[in-house]
Amino acid sequence: MVVVIVLSLAGSAASLLQPLLVSRVISLVQNSKPLGMLVVALVALVVISGVLSGVQHYLLQRTGEAVVLSSRRRLVARMLHLPISEFDARRTGDLVSRVGSDTTLLRAVLTQGLVDAIGGVFTFAGAIVGMAIIDPVLLGLTVIVVAASVVVVVSLSRRIRVASQRAQRKVGDLTAAVERAISSIRTVRASGATEREIRAIDVDSEGAYDRGLEVASASAVVVPIASVAMQVSFLVVLGVGGFRVASGADTIAQLVSFILFLFLMIMPLGNAFGAVTSVNSALGALGRIQEIIELPSEKEGDSAIAADLPVSRSGLDSQGDDDTDAAVRFDSVQFAYPAAPPADDGLLPPLDPEAAARRDDIDLTVLRGVSFSARRGQRTALVGPSGAGKSTILALIERFYDVDSGGVSIDGVDVRSLDRDDLRARIGYVEQDAPVLAGTIRDNLVLSRPDATDDDCRRVLEAVNLTSVLERGSHGLDTQVGEDGVLLSGGEKQRLAIARTLLAAPPILLLDESTSSLDGINEQRLREAIDAVAENRTLIVIAHRLSTVVDSDQIVVLEHGQVVGVGTHSELVKTTPLYRDLAKHQLLV
Repeated sequence: MVVVIVLSLAGSAASLLQPLLVSRVISLVQNSKPLGMLVVALVALVVISGVLSGVQHYLLQRTGEAVVLSSRRRLVARMLHLPISEFDARRTGDLVSRVGSDTTLLRAVLTQGLVDAIGGVFTFAGAIVGMAIIDPVLLGLTVIVVAASVVVVVSLSRRIRVASQRAQRKVGDLTAAVERAISSIRTVRASGATEREIRAIDVDSEGAYDRGLEVASASAVVVPIASVAMQVSFLVVLGVGGFRVASGADTIAQLVSFILFLFLMIMPLGNAFGAVTSVNSALGALGRIQEIIELPSEKEGDSAIAADLPVSRSGLDSQGDDDTDAAVRFDSVQFAYPAAPPADDGLLPPLDPEAAARRDDIDLTVLRGVSFSARRGQRTALVGPSGAGKSTILALIERFYDVDSGGVSIDGVDVRSLDRDDLRARIGYVEQDAPVLAGTIRDNLVLSRPDATDDDCRRVLEAVNLTSVLERGSHGLDTQVGEDGVLLSGGEKQRLAIARTLLAAPPILLLDESTSSLDGINEQRLREAIDAVAENRTLIVIAHRLSTVVDSDQIVVLEHGQVVGVGTHSELVKTTPLYRDLAKHQLLV
């Protein structure tokens, strides 16, 4: 930037010298005197000015790209550290739009804004000084015309910025709509909804078009102002200047120099007017970027939470000897998911008034005083009807959310006092719909253990009966799985997600419906693999098929966010009506 500014100032100086040389050349010609090296000097100044302009343009573009790169890095780093609740409330497509199109607009701040303004101010000031020396009267008339144009541009600049923010918001809506349709293309096709999705995207496209027209209508007034100011100033100077030359107040050489200085004054002004649209668009995009940058990251505030927690073993000391071996413990946990935020840029569309009113009447509490402990080296199963809060329990162990009251502890330490990265390094988590990342089989396996060898990868694939995927082609572990694992079956995707967790082999394993898509043979193979890796590890499993968890060391039964029974299969069949009913329906009693 410093080099570009120096080049800009040097180019401005070279341009300001040209009218002075032209005036000298005209005077020598009028007096029939030799020009000497003046013509060579004038040509040299023109060439130097052009070369400096080209080098400056390249450096500006390179610097602009560097700003876009650093902005994207910072935005992505912040985005991927946001609390999970932010992703619950925001649309994926809008976030992608901020990384793509919004950051691109920042280039205009440099390429059409900052440096042009610095060099332009120097040229503008120099031209004003030169014109004042030549003819203050003509300068006064010129300033009146220019001042009027500046007032109009300044009054329109805010309108352009607001219109640009709206336009970028609509581009985010459009990106979100396209992302929604493409990510669900098979469901859309199977439902015969292709044309409806196209029409829905058309609505967002038209919205972006309309907002774009707002920017165009505002900039359509700004862009020609420089041209009009130039023409009016030129006509005024030509008319009044011609009269003053005729009256002997000025010479022809002075009038020509004044006109050249006029062009030098108007050109940076025109660039500034043209930059108003670009820079205000960039500032509108910057506002959307800053909105994400200023959101608190997942880790911010953790130290404050930890400072408020007791130094003791989070209540375990008072639970008796039976609980001192608990790897994971829930103590009177109360939790409700955050309420939907008000509609704002990038947030999910708000509910209609009637739906919102109905939602306000619903108690959003998911867990109500949940208490249980999972012992080291044992298997604990969570069972119960859908919506009982089973998956929420695993999310709280991972600290995707923090409890509203009560406490969750790992090895006797409240999870809120632990560093999230350290906490998650001790936990292996397989989601209910565990995603497969676009890339290769190796990319998916080494996600949580980047130092794993090929032999390690093949070993866990064999453990989950997934080596057949490696045999489909000649690429082995480098076999592509497609976007969202589309080249794999549902059961293969689930087994790959489990293999990824088994490869990391952390002390605590959390499995959420990890065998729901598997056939009987693969389910048995997978249970054997999990049993092998779970030795001396704590395993917490969610399952709707009780046959997969009847041999667990402990089963926790949940209903409406409350624990209604804890024990083994044989104990719960006798003591817990809900579990007995579940077991009867699955022919396990």
